[in-house]
Amino acid sequence: YINRATIMKELRKRKSNLTLILMIIGIIAIIAVLLFWNPAPAKAAAPAPQSQEQIEATTLAKQGTVAPDFTVEMFEGKPIKLSDLRGKVVLVNFWATWCPPCREELTHVEKELIERFKGKPFVFLPISRGEKKATVEAFRKKMHYTFPMGLDPQQTIYKKYASNYIPRNFVVGKDGKVIYTSVGFTPEELK
Repeated sequence: YINRATIMKELRKRKSNLTLILMIIGIIAIIAVLLFWNPAPAKAAAPAPQSQEQIEATTLAKQGTVAPDFTVEMFEGKPIKLSDLRGKVVLVNFWATWCPPCREELTHVEKELIERFKGKPFVFLPISRGEKKATVEAFRKKMHYTFPMGLDPQQTIYKKYASNYIPRNFVVGKDGKVIYTSVGFTPEELK
């Protein structure tokens, strides 16, 4: 014979166990989210340009003009001055770790640019725009990149070339003049 009090006691015990199990599942879910969720940094990507006019208006180093000179501190600590690279074709690439098209573009450069032009008078000069060295270092480790990268944490170099949008590419000819500019990334354009 089971009386009503015993049944109620058993139901409260089961309810308490169920509540405990749900709390544990909730805590595990929160921990999993915290461990595996990789939120984008607080910086929001600038909206993609809607027209050629917007791109043109934000491009400061124009095709046919002498590329603004700069000295960039490379990730490894060695400074590089653009004017010291005269006699070589230089691809100045502005990028950021939080920018999806920038990250996509960088996955292609080792094989499609650096190896392709190895031994020729060509320099790929990627410059991280507006980020600290620690951020770039973590990104390099994660992606296993070993090619040289420049740092422009205050965007002083970038602001000589453009006022908005990345990735930005400026091809500087052997004579120091800008011979090509682009915004964004497409595999076809890289080829």
